[in-house]
Amino acid sequence: MEDPEMNDKQIPMVAGRKAALPLIYGDTPSFLGGTIVNQDEIPSGFDIVVAGVPWEGTVTWGSFSGCELAPKSIRHAAARYGGFLPEYEIDLFDHFTLADAGDITVYAGDAERTMRSVREFACRVYGAGCIPVLLGGDHSFSPEVVRALAEIRGGRIGVIHFDSHMDNSMSFGEDVLSRCGPLYRIAQIEEVDPVNIVHIGIRGPRNASAQYHTAKELGSTIFTMKQVRDRGMEAVTSEAIRIAGTDTDYLYVTICSDCVDVGFNPGGPADFFGLTPGELLTSLFTIGEHGIDGLDIVEIYPQQDPNSVSSHLASWAIIYALAGVASGRNGKIV
Repeated sequence: MEDPEMNDKQIPMVAGRKAALPLIYGDTPSFLGGTIVNQDEIPSGFDIVVAGVPWEGTVTWGSFSGCELAPKSIRHAAARYGGFLPEYEIDLFDHFTLADAGDITVYAGDAERTMRSVREFACRVYGAGCIPVLLGGDHSFSPEVVRALAEIRGGRIGVIHFDSHMDNSMSFGEDVLSRCGPLYRIAQIEEVDPVNIVHIGIRGPRNASAQYHTAKELGSTIFTMKQVRDRGMEAVTSEAIRIAGTDTDYLYVTICSDCVDVGFNPGGPADFFGLTPGELLTSLFTIGEHGIDGLDIVEIYPQQDPNSVSSHLASWAIIYALAGVASGRNGKIV
């Protein structure tokens, strides 16, 4: 007989667990078995609300990445996991309630309407007193969540951005809402001082010098992979938390999958010399301990990743970040 208490704690080793999880659509389970809620009326009482953003706008390289399929693949991957991390002796489900609001409505070919849809959803989540965790999709929607945080909560916002690229172009051709410009748009939000934006993992020949100099001119901090290797991830994480947290009230974290080396991230762009999963996960746990008020993970391409390695890594990243938040809120900073 299954132990009902095990199911309640969402421990992954329960026989038939995946089949018993709530279904978002078809055979796709909710993220980590979270309670399914109506995205149009987010109820209070949950700590975390997960949602997918199945959106791909302008493709800035190649012809099609398939990142709009990632919310589904990440949920399927997450069915394997619970919230307990033995190395930190914490189970996030001992401290948090988690809901899954399904996928936010997107509008094919209409980036402006899609961005508005994301922002309105995030406003509802913040209005209900919850932390949003969004599964991309391409990177273009992140500014809308930061805008919602500013609109509903007020106060100053710091941003930690994990990526191989600066992502601060003003536009891509005529597209001013492209995936290569979210950090530029975030820097234009009144409640975000660009000096509180930190980029981690920047590297490689797919970066434009203009974007690098734009970040420098804005006063943002860039930790290249060379600096990560020279200084160590622990020191870089500590400095990022200090910079993003100086004179700010909230912290938003946005993760592009290509911050991780392609050897560990087959469902992402072919960007080498990146973070290891261990570096990313320990950093996210530490950042979580100091408080996260919103999180997204983007740019995962399931069609090129038949074993869903990158979707599993995304699930781990979210779990480690949330477990860190739980640890920090409960006075158990490791």
